[in-house]
Amino acid sequence: MPLRTGQVSGEGSVAKYSELARLLRSRIEMGMYQAGQRLPSVRMLSAEHGVSLGTVQQAYRLLEEEGLASPAPKSGHFVTRRQNLHLLPTMRAIEKNPLDILEWDEIYKVTTSTPDERVLQLGRGMPHVDTPTLKPLMKSLSHEAKRWQKDGLNYENIKGNLELRTQVSRLIIDSGCLVDPEEIIITTGCQEALMCSIRAICSQGDIVVVESPSFHGAIQTLKVCGIKVIEVPTHPLTGICLESLELIAQRWPIRAVLVNPNCNNPLGYVMPDERKETLVELSRTFGFFIIEDDTYGDLTYPYPRPKTIKSLDTEGKIILCGSFSKTLAPGLRVGWVVPGKIYDKVLHIKYTSSGATATANQRAIAEFMGKGLYQIHLRRMRANYKANRELMTSWISKYFNPSIRISRPQGGYFLWMELPDGVSAYELSDYLMQHNIQIATGKIFSSSGKYENCIRINYGGALDERVEEAIKMIGKRVLDLSVSNMLR
Repeated sequence: MPLRTGQVSGEGSVAKYSELARLLRSRIEMGMYQAGQRLPSVRMLSAEHGVSLGTVQQAYRLLEEEGLASPAPKSGHFVTRRQNLHLLPTMRAIEKNPLDILEWDEIYKVTTSTPDERVLQLGRGMPHVDTPTLKPLMKSLSHEAKRWQKDGLNYENIKGNLELRTQVSRLIIDSGCLVDPEEIIITTGCQEALMCSIRAICSQGDIVVVESPSFHGAIQTLKVCGIKVIEVPTHPLTGICLESLELIAQRWPIRAVLVNPNCNNPLGYVMPDERKETLVELSRTFGFFIIEDDTYGDLTYPYPRPKTIKSLDTEGKIILCGSFSKTLAPGLRVGWVVPGKIYDKVLHIKYTSSGATATANQRAIAEFMGKGLYQIHLRRMRANYKANRELMTSWISKYFNPSIRISRPQGGYFLWMELPDGVSAYELSDYLMQHNIQIATGKIFSSSGKYENCIRINYGGALDERVEEAIKMIGKRVLDLSVSNMLR
């Protein structure tokens, strides 16, 4: 299937071959090119996209490294045959009306549990923190009092440490954003960035559109603010259904759309650039804000990382939120927001809610980034998480019934699993906790209690024998529950 002319853009051969590889990759993942099918020839792609033969060859080499394409002598490239490829999770029905947000009790149980080495945490949103690339950061944190003396115990600028804001402004250049440090506010994690943005944009009773499934922390933030929600079906490879969003915007006065388009939590997809552009066009047509959660964007497996929706902003109505909690460590509680035209409102809300973010952690991260250590850490973690994804999916293929549907993450460290109809994720979770295994149940990722037969598993940590045995136990229990349902 040929690609559309004009889709490959960007300055320089690196951007062009990476973008071409991204286009081919997305179509392979969506099934437009089937396993074993011959891909377009080098000459065909070169002529169609106006790029050199070398650029196309580089794009194919990148797909070979990712295990998506295989060369055949004198025959071109073919889609690699991947063993035991499970079906993707299904998209749920569209909500016709705004809803009040329900779930909290299950989230409360997950977030208030005390860390216990006896419990295997497969449900928490934790990155892998036991890595040598974080040792310099740990050293900076442990010596902060000596190096910064009393100054490190004082309040920081309410906007955030200037050096850290400067480092963030440099970091997001990779995502296509050219932002001055004075346009950035450092927050206490991405959760505060989302909270301040939502409160600055919305009033009680306003309607916000979210992906379905969606990050439970963002959903609960909307609940606290008294916002009504419309869940929009979300494709596990391409993101929020824009056709459904347009229909909703024609019927309801949408105030904002909250999306997590790069390495989505919990599905792991990266929204294609052309769909990001369409979302921005819808925003302009219907006048709604876009709140973009880019917490996991730097953990996309291929490099360079994908562009943010914010990179397409010309009106200041796309709010970009990010964090170091998922790339470095959650205990740091350092995030950031680029609020655009609502900058003053966001800064005022932050002042009245939490004040300045902790000084020492900001300075330690700024120093870590200034020495180039953050990029070294990211390269290592992207490789680790990608390898873990392959290992985890192989275990699921080994220990689960083939009817299980799983996501195909393009970054991050979460796997979304859809269990057979009638299998209760709550019942499964209760059983596993008796064996010191904790998972995240699907209902917490919905404002209306969907996904009762879905779970999210974190594969970011060390995948040792204990984890494999846990996956084996989960697979057996799911099979037992399925058989029990059939016999009722």
